[in-house]
Amino acid sequence: MAHGPAPEVLSFGCRLNALEGEALRATADAAGLSRTLVVNTCAVTQEAVRQARQAIRRAKRADPDLWVVVTGCAAQIDPGAFARMPEVAAVLGNGEKVRRAAWDALAGAPDFGLSGAAKVAVGDIMAVRESAPHLSDRFDAHTRAFVEVQNGCNHRCTFCIIPYGRGPSRSVAMGAVVGQVRRLVEAGHREVVLTGVDLTSYGADLPGAPTLGRLVQAILRQVPELARLRLSSIDAAEADGALKAALAEEPRLMPHLHLSLQAGDDMILKRMKRRHSRADALAFVDELRRLRPDLVLGADLIAGFPTETEAQFRATLSLAEAAGLSFLHAFPFSPRPGTPAARMPQVPPAIVAERARRLRAKGEELLRRHLSAQVGARRLVLVEAGGRGHTEHFTPVRIARALPRGSVQALRVAGHDGARLIAA
Repeated sequence: MAHGPAPEVLSFGCRLNALEGEALRATADAAGLSRTLVVNTCAVTQEAVRQARQAIRRAKRADPDLWVVVTGCAAQIDPGAFARMPEVAAVLGNGEKVRRAAWDALAGAPDFGLSGAAKVAVGDIMAVRESAPHLSDRFDAHTRAFVEVQNGCNHRCTFCIIPYGRGPSRSVAMGAVVGQVRRLVEAGHREVVLTGVDLTSYGADLPGAPTLGRLVQAILRQVPELARLRLSSIDAAEADGALKAALAEEPRLMPHLHLSLQAGDDMILKRMKRRHSRADALAFVDELRRLRPDLVLGADLIAGFPTETEAQFRATLSLAEAAGLSFLHAFPFSPRPGTPAARMPQVPPAIVAERARRLRAKGEELLRRHLSAQVGARRLVLVEAGGRGHTEHFTPVRIARALPRGSVQALRVAGHDGARLIAA
């Protein structure tokens, strides 16, 4: 293969995909691939799949000699759809993308001249049992580092296709995670984020069934030099006692959590096959705030789930207020073929869009309220590139003066612009 520019990775969707992107770039480069774009797809919505396909076409138009390798959840679930795209040279499954041999095989193909079935290397994701063989020791492009501690999901929410893209839940051994965090801190990272597909199911498949809370406690105890530890999205139904204790007792565990709530109406939650009720969610939030009074919360909520009435939607809208959310990720329901929700009576698309708009407006209102409450306070800000940063509550900050990237600075909040804080 001719020498050329190093491979690039375009990741869609979750933080786990972003984390994997770092390792995929290094693996493709080590295999000798050049002038290659690796598209790490997301399948959570039809829109995410459409965006990936659009990006592939755009990249190939810009550089006709570019080799495009497609992987990720959408490629795992529907490899044929990407293999049929003339712009795509090869399709790798989620199990295959973490194996160096798969990349070596691509690099060995003369001029990437693959066609037909040879374009596709996608195995049975449900048979995968290993976890995170692609851990990366440094994230040069990011101030904070991400550590995958869990992958896959054993639950079957009726709207979700992700278990079919990621496979069964599997966890990384505690010792390996602690070692990884230690190496990242030694490399200069002040903040580490633990991530996974179903993070709070961590450890159930490991000897002794350690919990996410025990893992958090072990990291903070064994890596005292770590300044800040964060968690990605958690499920209220699975949060364990040790995790709650860590939140209450460990100031280095940041006072920000993102909850997988999805809806605020009990019938819709039941049809989603969620494992909590509205009352459970609110009781959980109240308990967390008793344990950590400065806690700031975000959540995922879906608008327009099948069969949802206006009254049921208003229950979801009111949950955002009742739970005191500061950050809200609003998703219009997107039917995914192969899921039970796709076979349920659908809400008309125009109504779904209108409810999503109202949910986003509520999110903007809650964010402005949160930002206004921060004005005048001093916050510990992790300084990032481009005059940006995040407080301990993961609130974005605009920083006017030059400060060392990667440092944690105590800054006074002078105001906000509706989307982020402005540091004095």
